[in-house]
Amino acid sequence: MKQRSILREVTAKGKAVHTGEEVSLTIKPAPVDHGVVFRRIDLYGKPEVKASIGSVSEVVRSTTVSDGYTKVEMTEHLLSVLNGMGVDNVLVEVDGNELPVFDGSAKEYLNMIQEAEPVEQDKDREYYVLKEPISVSNGNRSLVALPYDGFKVTCTSTDQKAVHTQHLSIDIDPDTYATQVAAARTFTIYEEIEPLLKMGKIKGGSLDCAVVIKGDKILSKEPLRFPDEMVRHKILDIIGDIFLLGKPIKAHIVALIPGHALNAKLTQALYEKMTEEAEPPKKKATEKKASAKVDISDFTELNIQQLLNLLPHRYPFLMVDRVIEIKDDNTELTAVKNVTVNEPHFTGHYPGNPIMPGVLQIEAMAQVAGVLMLLRCGGEGKIPLFINADKVKLRKIVTPGDQLIIEAKILKLRGNKIGSAEARCKVNGAVVSSMEMMFALVDEEDS
Repeated sequence: MKQRSILREVTAKGKAVHTGEEVSLTIKPAPVDHGVVFRRIDLYGKPEVKASIGSVSEVVRSTTVSDGYTKVEMTEHLLSVLNGMGVDNVLVEVDGNELPVFDGSAKEYLNMIQEAEPVEQDKDREYYVLKEPISVSNGNRSLVALPYDGFKVTCTSTDQKAVHTQHLSIDIDPDTYATQVAAARTFTIYEEIEPLLKMGKIKGGSLDCAVVIKGDKILSKEPLRFPDEMVRHKILDIIGDIFLLGKPIKAHIVALIPGHALNAKLTQALYEKMTEEAEPPKKKATEKKASAKVDISDFTELNIQQLLNLLPHRYPFLMVDRVIEIKDDNTELTAVKNVTVNEPHFTGHYPGNPIMPGVLQIEAMAQVAGVLMLLRCGGEGKIPLFINADKVKLRKIVTPGDQLIIEAKILKLRGNKIGSAEARCKVNGAVVSSMEMMFALVDEEDS
């Protein structure tokens, strides 16, 4: 496939969501190997900023690129369209420090690119072909890039109370991007609006350019464009942020509760790997650090100390107290999580009526299944990374004094590196929650 630019320039105006100011931008054709460059025509000398992971300067509610004192905010929606529609080289002139938000989706940017008409250029397009998994995480959020002959994004998104949990997996090409991703609008949690205003953000925000989640209700000026519009917008953001790699990528991105900061972290890891592979091979000593790992091959149960040797989690996020039974073939196990009122989340969830959050039940099942993956595939120097959740069901509330009996079973393994499992939590013999999930085992040093 050839590199692509656009046939003609195109201009649009709109409001910037963070500053609230009216902004005009023009997208112009550019030569091969130019990439995406932003030009601030409102500043003296019309300084430019190249869209690259090295120019990312801020990732709070949007992705900002900078070069010295010159910056451009809210770049992800335009970059998403360029990546999704296969456009490599453009010059973007803007008369403010932030791109317009329009209706909160990438639909207007898509219309601009279609009007400008993508055209092939006289040089081949160079892809970064991922050869091995790369993962990043932050608490219960994670992103994993897996080798794949194409570009695919699988994403699970949720809110703090796990009311609006959504999941979608989609192969990205110009057709699927235009019809299934571009129109998905950004969203925010109602309780986060005031803190964002205090940070000087979203001065131009309204229901004209965002969907607002308030408890179990969704506030929107129009009906949702997709039943799972929120997870589609998360995919839209990933497509934009990953384009800062500087090359289109062939990979399968698996995301759990992603955000711009984590997207940038994965893009940086991919960039470092891409740069390392491009360099001539160097001879280096491969001296492995001694690690105080326990031999887990013949265990039929695990106490808390053995679990601490296996899992990276610590207070207050370790959600399993003991493994009480391990089947001979290491494909099933049963564990215990004692729910006590001393756990910090009960202070606010909820005052006077403590209930264990559903997301923590999900985390408990994930940790138990992670232990099972280590037992099955060998835990020396490995960390289980939870990368996908499916068929999540929260059936009954769990309160202090309950004992969660967590049963996990491996469903499928691929090369002792990636696997799927199912798990369920029981209280007094009754199932209170269940799900299926996907894992990757990564080297401790890489994580």
